[in-house]
Amino acid sequence: MQPIKEDNQTTFVSQEVELPGVIEPSGFIVRNTPLNKPAAGQVIVRVEASGISFAEQAMRRDRYPGQPAFPFVPGYDLVGTVVAIGPDVDASLMGKRVAALTKTGGWASYSLRAANELLLVPAGVDPADAETLVVNGLTAWQMLHRKARIRAGQTIVVHGANGGVGTTLVQLARHAGVRVIGLASRRHHATLKEQGVEPIDYNDSNWAHQIRELAPDGVDAVFDNVGGAGITQSFRLLKQGGTLVSYAIASAMLTQKSMLLNFIDLIAHLTWWNLMPNGRRALFYDVMAGRGSQAFQSRAQDDYAQIMSLLASGVLSPRIAARFPLDHIRQAMELAESRTAYGKVILIPNHSQNA
Repeated sequence: MQPIKEDNQTTFVSQEVELPGVIEPSGFIVRNTPLNKPAAGQVIVRVEASGISFAEQAMRRDRYPGQPAFPFVPGYDLVGTVVAIGPDVDASLMGKRVAALTKTGGWASYSLRAANELLLVPAGVDPADAETLVVNGLTAWQMLHRKARIRAGQTIVVHGANGGVGTTLVQLARHAGVRVIGLASRRHHATLKEQGVEPIDYNDSNWAHQIRELAPDGVDAVFDNVGGAGITQSFRLLKQGGTLVSYAIASAMLTQKSMLLNFIDLIAHLTWWNLMPNGRRALFYDVMAGRGSQAFQSRAQDDYAQIMSLLASGVLSPRIAARFPLDHIRQAMELAESRTAYGKVILIPNHSQNA
């Protein structure tokens, strides 16, 4: 939607996708919502790209820890241009392309954001390209370099190597000189091999044995977004000094057990393994941990700048499965949940309509 003039002031009317409750992909509601004027420390961002991640897939089932009460607007991240600023905001932000980790609220054509949460996107970078590297890029970078602390010559395992986070993990690890064993559907194996990945079919119940054959001495790190019974196998793949990084519980989507109990069970396993004298580490990573603190924002700023530099230099290639208009959310969600996509499904707001 376009901003409209009212009493000589600009009023921004945002097209938004509302999640009204537990629904099928056809149940999302597209609505138009006038935004408040930005207050002190706030800006309005004209959204140019948002995306669909595991979080939204879980939220529509009411199975994502910490999600708000229904109804709400999903959208874990966004990229866009600052079009209005409130008092006490640096005037140089006007017209700048920015990114933001939002957790919710990203599926909109305009978004009211705190200025201090914005990440700068270099001029000339396509907004959809930059969007693939907000939550996914920060997650991959921080897990690799801040948590697992990978080094050249090491070997890692990436679950979901075809997904939004997985495709970025693969590229960053290969750039760092790391050997990558990737679990994905067979349909994606040829593409993974082209990137120097050794693919394993995640549908094969014998996947852990196949990894042991490729790395008989164990691996240095496993990045697991599946959880469930397989998390134990992931931990057992580690060599001395290895690290298991768990960052989602996709398997819980298929169970009747509450997401909270699934999460408690996972944390209990990770804690127990860390108490054992086995020389290996196990941890849970949450890209939003510490959000709102100066330390969190400083890390995000530094890491996103490095990611954008790798994008600009061609080291990172955006992996976009498809682009959909924001109001085609049903088709976009169905593709994202089909487990056939390679990369991230991107939502593009339509700004050509008048409010």
